[in-house]
Amino acid sequence: MPTEILMPALSPTMEEGTLAKWLVKEGDTVSSGDLIAEIETDKATMEFEAVDEGVIGKILIAEGSEGVKVNTPIAVLLEDGESADDIQSSGGGASAPAKEEAPAEAKSEAKAEAPKEEAKAAPAAPLGADGNRIFASPLARRIAADKGLNLAQIKGSGPKGRIVKADVMDAKPQAAAAAAPKAEAAAAAPAAAAAPSGPSADMVARMYEGREFEEVKLDGMRKTIAARLTEAKQTIPHFYLRRDIQLDALLKFRGELNKQLEGRGVKLSVNDFIIKAVALALQAVPDANAVWAGDRVLKMKASDVAVAVAIEGGLFTPVLQDADVKSLSALSAQMKDLAKRARDRKLAPHEYQGGSFAISNLGMFGIDNFDAIVNPPHAGILAVGSGVKKPVVGKDGELKVATVMSVTMSVDHRVIDGALGADLLKAIVGNLENPMVMLA
Repeated sequence: MPTEILMPALSPTMEEGTLAKWLVKEGDTVSSGDLIAEIETDKATMEFEAVDEGVIGKILIAEGSEGVKVNTPIAVLLEDGESADDIQSSGGGASAPAKEEAPAEAKSEAKAEAPKEEAKAAPAAPLGADGNRIFASPLARRIAADKGLNLAQIKGSGPKGRIVKADVMDAKPQAAAAAAPKAEAAAAAPAAAAAPSGPSADMVARMYEGREFEEVKLDGMRKTIAARLTEAKQTIPHFYLRRDIQLDALLKFRGELNKQLEGRGVKLSVNDFIIKAVALALQAVPDANAVWAGDRVLKMKASDVAVAVAIEGGLFTPVLQDADVKSLSALSAQMKDLAKRARDRKLAPHEYQGGSFAISNLGMFGIDNFDAIVNPPHAGILAVGSGVKKPVVGKDGELKVATVMSVTMSVDHRVIDGALGADLLKAIVGNLENPMVMLA
């Protein structure tokens, strides 16, 4: 039976994407693991691999198509002995969306026939007990449905743990009762009331009728940023802690280190020290090294620190894992590599997902201070301003000039209370004002 190749979810948050380019054509033979297409997500362009072997019988979605929903059939794969005639007889490709240029009558006919044809399509991608999508090929889902198998109890052997035909062929039926109540409860749960979204696009356009303007279409990244940050401000109870940090000792220490590292081609930035300071502070205050997980808090062991990187049209927050145990030179090299690939949109999803705490540094843009928005599920984010010369009162009571950097820590009150947040910020300040301790 012909198998539908579905639009993949290349990250846990992906709902739709752009089919940027086909790497195969109709009639090509593919094996599991072969690259067949390039998919643009809201963050990056990813290569999509085949999970089954066969022949590309029909391409349903043309390259360059935008807004293709996850699990939409994008092509049909034929097994040995099958031909293009089998696609029509099996209903393969029936759920492909009609082209925009097709006449209205054709669209109506497609809609009328859809219910009959959809019944022959592969079952929808199931969810595991933790609510996450279970990745399985369409053929594996069909076989599992026919045999009464619970995919949540099958370990996949395909690329990135995907369940393929071989995994389900020899599996024995198992009770799915445990998964059913959760699925039913999820289906029965009423949708949350939509928050006010402001005036519609048409209403806004009418406000500026007669005024010259350019309409800019939102790309996937901008839509995601808008949705996630709106959700963050509406659902996370933010509070803010502010401190001034004297940088003179750090700047002197950095200058000395860079002279010694010059022969190795290493040049440490102030941001490298900030990353290290945050990572060590999360270890010193372990209760603050946590994330919000809906009905619980997950306390992290390692310090995985995310750093905001501005790119054209948006931003990435690549994550430096185990930053607490890495040297300053290693952090510097990794940050440069991540930032470069972020600007080229070449980061893989696992490189910008995760982490428990983030850093956003606008100091290089001359910003004195600002308040950043917590990026869920993180518990906090440190907004870093520029270092400027200011008069300060020394410990001996004398007035002196010092380089002072203002920081603001935005905190999720569900995870971190005021006193705990103050302890974390105190540890960050201590590391930056006494940089030698970060090498101990």
